[in-house]
Amino acid sequence: MFNYYIKLAFKSFKRNPILSLLMVTAIALGIGASMTTITVNYLMSANPIPHKSEQLFHIQVDNWDPNNPFNDDEDALPNQLTWTDATNLTHAKKALRQSAMSMSGAIIEPQDSESKPFEASIRLAYTDFFAMFEVPFLYGGPWDNNSDSNREQVVVLSKRTNESVFGGENSIGKDIVIAGRHFQVVGVIDTWEVMPKFYDVNNGPFNETEELFMPFSLKEDLELPNWGNNNCWKSPEGEGYAAFLRSECINTQMWVELPNAQAEAEYLDFLNNYVRSQKELGRFPRPLHNRLNDVMEWMERREVVEEDAKMMMWLSFMFLLVCLLNTIGLLLAKFTGKSSEIGLRLAVGASKADVFKQHIVETACIGLVGGVAGLGLTLVGLQGIKSLYGDFVDDLASLDASMIVVALVIALVSSIAAGLYPTWRACNISPASQLKSQ
Repeated sequence: MFNYYIKLAFKSFKRNPILSLLMVTAIALGIGASMTTITVNYLMSANPIPHKSEQLFHIQVDNWDPNNPFNDDEDALPNQLTWTDATNLTHAKKALRQSAMSMSGAIIEPQDSESKPFEASIRLAYTDFFAMFEVPFLYGGPWDNNSDSNREQVVVLSKRTNESVFGGENSIGKDIVIAGRHFQVVGVIDTWEVMPKFYDVNNGPFNETEELFMPFSLKEDLELPNWGNNNCWKSPEGEGYAAFLRSECINTQMWVELPNAQAEAEYLDFLNNYVRSQKELGRFPRPLHNRLNDVMEWMERREVVEEDAKMMMWLSFMFLLVCLLNTIGLLLAKFTGKSSEIGLRLAVGASKADVFKQHIVETACIGLVGGVAGLGLTLVGLQGIKSLYGDFVDDLASLDASMIVVALVIALVSSIAAGLYPTWRACNISPASQLKSQ
């Protein structure tokens, strides 16, 4: 019987092609607009490391101006740490894994005389960074703990940097000149584009992965510039780079890996005790207030998905609703035009349930066709976003299998919902009145 209803639906399409096309177009426009914004919001807010996100924590401590909070939010804490605090906490090794990190940049001088020097972004971190965030390696691996403590000039390259400097070949053990100094390549990471880039949302949650990774301890030796956000509530005490590093300026992130709730509680106790000890040295003038944020909590606090994007999504749903209201009107017109046919079916013995099923299947078919067309419009919308905002949104403007399923389900459910009232009207047609009119 279901196959029979589908045949009737497509015969109805052929009898009223204009009305059917208008309904498909209305649903397609609504699905296209809503799915474009849903897809972007879904990818922006997706869990970037789902199997581990509840074990990774970003650290916040209140080391700010005693007379003014970090911002207007009463619960606000600075979003980064000072170089001193991040270094101290990393060296304490109270977590399973821990790493202070910051962003910088330097000039790379290729050995090939025909290649020009170029500027590359650098992620300064400790060796735990790679295991903590499960960074994949194409060649070699991360440096060891001795390289961190001895400030060895070693480096891990991104895949694209390895291709630019060494033609993509295995470069482990080779020499590379960065910021005028010679570094040994110990690893080359494979393609790794975390989206959102949760480990450094301060400097852009949708930016590309850095081109180089080197020990955090080298920041002081090389006096590398600060490429990330830098905020100060008082001036450094002294002149020069060393005074800047040891100032109360915040420019460093700190992540720890804590495998369970007990480890989290113990680390928070350690953090509170650390701040108390710093208070005795005349630092941390504000009341004790420290916080551990797991990955999803941190992205929510930093509003990775901006309110404008959420508003656009709700506006697109309202547009879909308008399209469905138009579809209801078109279905009423279509089913009214079939009154004599429906009356005859009821007169010869068809039940209202049979008529209801037949027309619900018809509206479902319209919804599925509109959903498929809407997917095409979604792809057009996502391409438009790419052309407006450039390469950095490539990973945000793409349909995956789950979004395709969501689009078809929304189209199917919404079309059936739109067809309920017209179908109910069709089921209540009086057979006698239709037969008299004939």
